[in-house]
Amino acid sequence: MKIQFITGNANKFKEAQKIIPELVQLDIDLPEIQEIDAHEVIKAKLIEAQKHYEGKFIVEDTSLYLDCLNGLPGPLIKWFEKTIGNEGLYDIAKKYDNYGAQAKTIVGYSDEDSNIKFFEGVLEGKIVTPIGKNDFGWSPIFQLNKIGKTFAQMSAEEKNEVSMRRVAFDALHQYLK
Repeated sequence: MKIQFITGNANKFKEAQKIIPELVQLDIDLPEIQEIDAHEVIKAKLIEAQKHYEGKFIVEDTSLYLDCLNGLPGPLIKWFEKTIGNEGLYDIAKKYDNYGAQAKTIVGYSDEDSNIKFFEGVLEGKIVTPIGKNDFGWSPIFQLNKIGKTFAQMSAEEKNEVSMRRVAFDALHQYLK
């Protein structure tokens, strides 16, 4: 059973393939709608992929939701990072004196009949001043409540064991069984 994971990110693919070995990477560039609801972003990508390819597909979105902004930036995190960066995100939380945040991965799965299902992984944390090596977006400012470290302070192996992506892909893996 071959499942095509649509991503250009080799690290995301490797992480997911460790959980679901039958994944194959499909590195195509699909349009991404700008929407606050990540489910709609993923659904639009899956529908677009179905127009051009056959089979089973996975699309994933990983977002950061700040309590002080009522859940923004969510799937718009890429644009917040490009404009204000991690320091700007931290400054916003500091100005509101509300550091609560959620890191969320939503995996959308489309079968060969174009049925779409969603699987989520959510981690609770807080926004902190940047700590650790900045190897991925907002990883230096999101500190997990249950561990007390930012993703940037963890090794790749440690992060992959507890990540929201791990939780979402584990749920998909259970569904596929």
